[in-house]
Amino acid sequence: MIKSLHIENIAVIEKTDIDFQNGFNVLTGETGAGKSIIIDAINAVLGERTSKDLIRAGTEKAVVSALFGNLSDESVRIFSENGYDIDEDGNLLITRVFTQSGGTIKINGRSATSSILKECSKNLINIHGQHDNQKLLDPNNYYMYLDMLAENKELLDKYYNEFKHFNNVRRELNSQETDEGQKQRRIDILQYQIKELEDADINVGELEELKRKIAVAENYEKTITSLNDAAYNLLGNDNNDGAISLVRNAQKYIETAKNSELDTILGSLNDVIGTLDYISAEIRSYIDSDNISELNAEKLRERLDTLQRLMLKYGNDENKMIAFLENARSELNEIVCSDKRIQELSLEIDASSERLVSLGEKLTATRITAANNFAKQVSDVLCLLNMPNVKFIVNLNSDRYTRHGCDKVEFLISANAGENVKPLHKIASGGELSRIMLAIKSVLADKDDVDTLIFDEIDTGISGRAADKVGMQLQKVSESRQVICVTHLAQIAAYSNNHLLIEKNVSDDRTYTNVVSLDYEQQISEIARIMSGTDLTQNLYNSAKELIDRSKK
Repeated sequence: MIKSLHIENIAVIEKTDIDFQNGFNVLTGETGAGKSIIIDAINAVLGERTSKDLIRAGTEKAVVSALFGNLSDESVRIFSENGYDIDEDGNLLITRVFTQSGGTIKINGRSATSSILKECSKNLINIHGQHDNQKLLDPNNYYMYLDMLAENKELLDKYYNEFKHFNNVRRELNSQETDEGQKQRRIDILQYQIKELEDADINVGELEELKRKIAVAENYEKTITSLNDAAYNLLGNDNNDGAISLVRNAQKYIETAKNSELDTILGSLNDVIGTLDYISAEIRSYIDSDNISELNAEKLRERLDTLQRLMLKYGNDENKMIAFLENARSELNEIVCSDKRIQELSLEIDASSERLVSLGEKLTATRITAANNFAKQVSDVLCLLNMPNVKFIVNLNSDRYTRHGCDKVEFLISANAGENVKPLHKIASGGELSRIMLAIKSVLADKDDVDTLIFDEIDTGISGRAADKVGMQLQKVSESRQVICVTHLAQIAAYSNNHLLIEKNVSDDRTYTNVVSLDYEQQISEIARIMSGTDLTQNLYNSAKELIDRSKK
């Protein structure tokens, strides 16, 4: 249930705190006082989209926060699964701040997004207004009421999962059963692509290696000439000494001097000779290498052209071409084996169809039982709501299989004695729709995990004794959960155990709205105002007091 609501700088409300109680809470006030703003504020803390126009003129930000307590197990579970735990007192605080550039949301101090808040708070409050009355005019929504009464959630989940599976199998089967000519054309294309890629024998890294070898092959003759000249200068020939021989001769001349002070120089010459021997050996090895001498620049360029041509068709590197080959092999295998797959899918779709029909029949059976109970219970409540001659019937007819089952549900009603029942969406008036929706909410009150019910404009189109009955029924519903009602009718407001008055005042050319909880005497005055709108007289006071006292009984 919602314990309190704090509103700051929302439209005409500068700042107010509203304390709600268990049971039946009523909000009343003159037209334009701000009742709809309070509903908008509650919608905001439930994660609904809001307009920047809600921010009070002349202010930079607006704040709405709501404190919830005595949460249902389902609400606690949903918040906990999303990382938001209730505090040690079992409470949950949702705060939403609005600015012209955006805003923030916090749940018990932790940041959240509007989508997460909306998902988590779906069981906190159910707001019933004119939109819900419109749902009654759409027969596509009727199955939901029967499933709630029948507690069909588990069965519905099984049915829906089978429905999805059936359609997935059917789609795959349809894709497998392609035209034979089209299938053969696809096989020919895949076989050609696979052969072309397999013949190319592509290896990862080959492109870069080819480019390197081509560069080496194109410079081969120049490289060999240069290396031979280098070797000649190092090794010499039969007629001329090379650098190594000359250094060795220099070493011998120094040795003949037999001077120990020259030993360091001799050691350095030995190192030089060793280095020159190594360099000359490496040059000769490179010149004699088969890997270099056998490189053919023309053949290398042909191979590079082949790979680049394939890259234009199958991917811009070796990995993508290899991946294309694997995918083509896989697709070809699926097509070749499609006859076997078609047989498997045909068997599976028959089995899935049997399971779907069986689940659909079970769903229908539960709805038929629920329909009879639902019609009787709704009729009983409507009788209490001053519709004593009402006939309310629920019809179920077979329909095509959809994600919701295979039933077409229809609500038929006759509001007056002697009239034939007709489809609800064709004949019900606004006042009748309000009472029918209240009757449905009353019947289903214990079938969901919603902690709080809010009725906005439940009194549309009703008055007199009917309004008195609606107030009585709302009070009855509030015995099992918190009920908040925005109303203009004294007969409904009199049944509340927490009467909240919305007052609008003008000061310094600014409009201000406050919400106050009324005591017994204040409630009498407000009920009297609602009854006549004139100055309070003794007769009005007595009538209002009598109305309140009678409602308490």
